[in-house]
Amino acid sequence: KQWYQRRVAITAGGKIVVAYSVDNVPVTVDDLGVAGASTALMREALKPNLMQTLEGSPVMVHAGPFANIAHGNSSIIADRMALKLVGSDGYVCTEAGFGADIGGEKFFDIKCRYSGLRPNAAVLVCTVRALKMHGGGPNVTPGGGLAAEYKEENLELLCKGLVHLTKQIGNVTQFGAPCVVAINRFHTDTESELEMVRKHAMKSGAFDAQVAEHWEKGGEGAVNLAHAVVNACKTPSNFKFLYDLEQPLISKMNIIVQKIYGGEGVEISEEIADKIKNLENQGYGNLPICMAKTHLSLSCDVSKKGVPTGFKVPIQDVRLSAGAGFVYPLAGTISTMPGLPTRPAFYNIDVDTDTGDITGLF
Repeated sequence: KQWYQRRVAITAGGKIVVAYSVDNVPVTVDDLGVAGASTALMREALKPNLMQTLEGSPVMVHAGPFANIAHGNSSIIADRMALKLVGSDGYVCTEAGFGADIGGEKFFDIKCRYSGLRPNAAVLVCTVRALKMHGGGPNVTPGGGLAAEYKEENLELLCKGLVHLTKQIGNVTQFGAPCVVAINRFHTDTESELEMVRKHAMKSGAFDAQVAEHWEKGGEGAVNLAHAVVNACKTPSNFKFLYDLEQPLISKMNIIVQKIYGGEGVEISEEIADKIKNLENQGYGNLPICMAKTHLSLSCDVSKKGVPTGFKVPIQDVRLSAGAGFVYPLAGTISTMPGLPTRPAFYNIDVDTDTGDITGLF
């Protein structure tokens, strides 16, 4: 295991581009001869964290960056370790952050390519409240409280938002994986609302759809969902990627926008087109695409809920993550800086010189 982890680090770390020569040739960590040294710095970070749920189920926590600005998935090392631990008859659930259009697409098109692993099924999580928002419900602001539409039965609003669920089910199934819809229940959801979502999911091509109440009831509240996932894993899976790596970078971007977001394609300036051509000339044209885009809409306009159409995705920049192994276009006004507080947490962290304990972490 240690050898495998070290080889992963050196191989990936050695490819990291840290600068460019005067002739515009990428300079990598390997070129500088410090791949091994950088691996030494990362030695402990390469080990997944073993945690547990309140009921004692083991959980691997490793990586998982935000899916709107990165790939949003757990590490391949953690997945492989979990698969080895559960054995041939066990099940591993690995998370892909945000929606099926963001973390889900990146799981299928990036992570599955590098890991060589293929999913037996995919779980699409939805809520009545989120679907009401996609149906035209009032805006939700952090700390501002929820409008009555989200806490009271409103079948009309919910019905209008179900088109988004249909789209996301289609996003999953086009990769060939059976889709199980998990309807996370809030205590304000009514039986009529939950049944409307369940029936619509089944009509839209889901393998199964189950109400999940594990937030309130723990494992007992997710038993039906677990059985649905197990049954889905028993069905044949015809997994396929969305695009071929040999296609030009712009073509791969257009495919994601057209097939996943439902738009017309990308909008690229002459300057960005030159950057893309430069990446291809440097040998990075066969990398997968990791789109950095808002998770609040299928488009780049956060005010457009549901399933918007007729839009283009403007690309403001294109950057390279050679070590990670992908090219990431910046769509719309997305910022690659995660949402951080006004006062960074590092101001509170210190070490007690008497005991050696770290303080201020929580």
